[in-house]
Amino acid sequence: MQKTRILASLIEKKEKGQKSLSVLIDPDKIQNSSALQRLLEVCKKYSIDYIFIGGSILVKDTLEATVSYVKENSEIPTVLFPGSNMHINKSADAILFLSLISGRNPDLLIGQHVSAAPVLKNSNLEVLSTGYILVGNDANTTVAHVSQTSPIPTRKPEIAVCTAMAGELLGMKLIYLDAGSGAKEEVPQKMIDQVHKAIKIPLIVGGGINTIAKAATAYQSGADMIVLGTAVEKNINFIPQVAKIRDLMN
Repeated sequence: MQKTRILASLIEKKEKGQKSLSVLIDPDKIQNSSALQRLLEVCKKYSIDYIFIGGSILVKDTLEATVSYVKENSEIPTVLFPGSNMHINKSADAILFLSLISGRNPDLLIGQHVSAAPVLKNSNLEVLSTGYILVGNDANTTVAHVSQTSPIPTRKPEIAVCTAMAGELLGMKLIYLDAGSGAKEEVPQKMIDQVHKAIKIPLIVGGGINTIAKAATAYQSGADMIVLGTAVEKNINFIPQVAKIRDLMN
């Protein structure tokens, strides 16, 4: 039977109005073990809730090594953030089983899931069924290119709302609004707020969160968890700044 520890924790936190903070590690962008060690030390010091591992495209064969290093040097739950069904590592604690419900690419709606299902079913990974919604006005991001789908425009929050509701009604356990890695614009406040009010399941928000103001706004608008990626790659000291915002809200 699949574990449900992380999902249960997220649901409990949502019911209590508590916020979570995750750091996304892209194995391709970690220069060496020293950089990864320093990142983990900061994550542990500021009680990061989860470490996501993955990316849209993994060029280097370093996923397994990255997961192993994080598991050996930290007790923070590790969650795979896969770009394809090839990005599975059974040593992690959980995996976001992402269905790209904002697009109409059947391969990312259900196709790759069929191939991955037997592997995941026979693993100890906690499988987190997640409705993944790509947001933004730039169709040239890595995620948009790889997924061969267009993001939901930031000026169309009603589309995101209906999409999130559909994901919830289909039985998905989490909704993830993502502006994409290194996005110029974050998911807008109005969209987060309206999606938050329309669903009862935990809401994750990521992409383009590169200032304290943006992090605070995402939390205040209804994000149960925010994910930091590119901003941390550029400035590791961004972690304690956002962790302070999370702690103040909790």
